[in-house]
Amino acid sequence: MDKQERNEKLELYGSGFSLLKAALAEVPVEAMKYKPEQTEWSVHEIIIHIADSESNAALRARKLIVEPGGTLMGYKQAQWAEALNYHDQNLEDSLEVTRLARKTTYELLIRQPEEIFTHSIVHPEMSEPFTFEKWLDIYSRHIPGHIEQIRNNIKLWREKK
Repeated sequence: MDKQERNEKLELYGSGFSLLKAALAEVPVEAMKYKPEQTEWSVHEIIIHIADSESNAALRARKLIVEPGGTLMGYKQAQWAEALNYHDQNLEDSLEVTRLARKTTYELLIRQPEEIFTHSIVHPEMSEPFTFEKWLDIYSRHIPGHIEQIRNNIKLWREKK
């Protein structure tokens, strides 16, 4: 990944929360807990998942900066959603966690020297080193991917009405 591509992904990462808030403005309150299928997440659960994922992402970025070569903690997102009962968690608090995790991590990353982005770490769920490029690729697309999921949920909810 060259510097220009990295900067584009950093900017996409930095705009993730604003994109999410804009998408949520289009979600009817009645549709927030609608699940297209029993095994799929509602919009509410997606938001709580994003907060958990962004908290993990923020820690992973810091570990990549400070402890290259170390080992990350894995987590099983479906188990988290069920065991932590995402529907009972506060949506506004989760949005605030997401906002702060994104803001502080973005501000940290844009101040890093070039060589930091060559760091890698051990990810327990991957056989190859987890590089900063991989981190940036995953997390720059994370919120946009869930925005598509949210839009699909709302489309299905409207069709079912």
